[in-house]
Amino acid sequence: MSTDTIVAIATAPGRGAIGVVRASGPAVQAIMQAVCGRALTPRIATHLSFLDSQGQPVDDGLAIFFQGPNSYTGEDVLELQGHGGPGVMALVLQQCLAVRGDERGSVIRIANPGEFTQRAFLNDKLDLAQAESVADLIDAGSERAAKSALASLQGRFSGLVQALLEKLIDLRMRVEACLDFPEEDIEFIAREGVQEKLQAINHLLDELRQSASRGAALRDGLRVVLVGAPNVGKSSLLNALAEQDVALVTEIAGTTRDRIVQEITIDGVPMHVIDTAGLRATQDVVELLGIERTWREIEQAQVVLLLRDASGAIATDAELEGQVLARVASARSVIRVLNKSDLSAAGIAPTGDEEAIAISAKTGAGLDRLRARLLELAGWSGDASAGVFSARARHLDALSRARAQIDEAEQHLHDQELELLAECLRQAQSALSEITGEFSSDDLLGEIFGRFCIGK
Repeated sequence: MSTDTIVAIATAPGRGAIGVVRASGPAVQAIMQAVCGRALTPRIATHLSFLDSQGQPVDDGLAIFFQGPNSYTGEDVLELQGHGGPGVMALVLQQCLAVRGDERGSVIRIANPGEFTQRAFLNDKLDLAQAESVADLIDAGSERAAKSALASLQGRFSGLVQALLEKLIDLRMRVEACLDFPEEDIEFIAREGVQEKLQAINHLLDELRQSASRGAALRDGLRVVLVGAPNVGKSSLLNALAEQDVALVTEIAGTTRDRIVQEITIDGVPMHVIDTAGLRATQDVVELLGIERTWREIEQAQVVLLLRDASGAIATDAELEGQVLARVASARSVIRVLNKSDLSAAGIAPTGDEEAIAISAKTGAGLDRLRARLLELAGWSGDASAGVFSARARHLDALSRARAQIDEAEQHLHDQELELLAECLRQAQSALSEITGEFSSDDLLGEIFGRFCIGK
């Protein structure tokens, strides 16, 4: 932990009614005496003038002193809430930095991105999952994303991880204790219900992964790529989902030459919808470049909407669709969409594929069903607010690794290899502990907090 005192403007750049300058560290009381002109009662907002080195006012506002460890960072913290003009805040910040520090010679400097929250983590005010949720709450682009980030900040995700860890540690303790008495292996397995405990842990892991996947979708959004032959209605569908004209629509095949990315929100879940060049055989150099980019988007997609023409005017290329399916990570991530159902003879799309969704981008028919299917693939169902918390890709990776170790542990249990069983339980515990930061490398911490805004 650094002994420096850090200072930063904590409000967003630009003009505003209020601007906040925040300081944290051992020299906070020296800053308080110099800038506020007196000592402050902890946790009481005090109206006063902010002073320069000559004792002259540079601004007028509220000062609040939080005495450590009862503060956000766990250190002494001072918040100066003044007027939100850039020039005024720069003056107040400059006065804080000009203070000489305390008798221990603490350096006063500008805070690095995320350093206030990093100190809160290092001082055990927040675990790592909670600290990450601070940035997620700030970056939340929808009401649901904000609520899920707040749930993580309040410890919902960490609590579930901790409960799982306690069960894992208890079982690991019992297994390792049994290693000292190898002649009791069989009796131990039956007596302690090891198989049942492993199955219960696996069940909890699956539930946690499902909730974390929903949280990750809320945070990062779902990457949805529209794929199909030229003129099948990809651009029209993009416009319909976005509820605005973001892509050109013409009768000329190959109008879309490059990808078009549009962010939309469906029932509070962000989605990045990507319109691509139509797939077909062509000699046009520019169109070929667009098609090559389409293939790259297919490989990176989380969900592919594979469009066909329900009217029958554009024939389905089975070979081309096979190539698309071969490049998608999971067949479950492909939604077959039959567009132009308003032009089909019966007013609906004829198909032998029961899972295909018939829509009309022109009239809007079937779009609600398509939206519901996208939400389902995003892991969203039922009550949107129940059991949801903010999660990240690294959390999902840690949960997947823990799940793999428990699966392997079950195999070792079947073979009565208790030493290997104990090692798998240790590896699973280590993976889960990465989520809350009990075991984390300095490089990981630097990567996480370096993405925060300065002042938070």
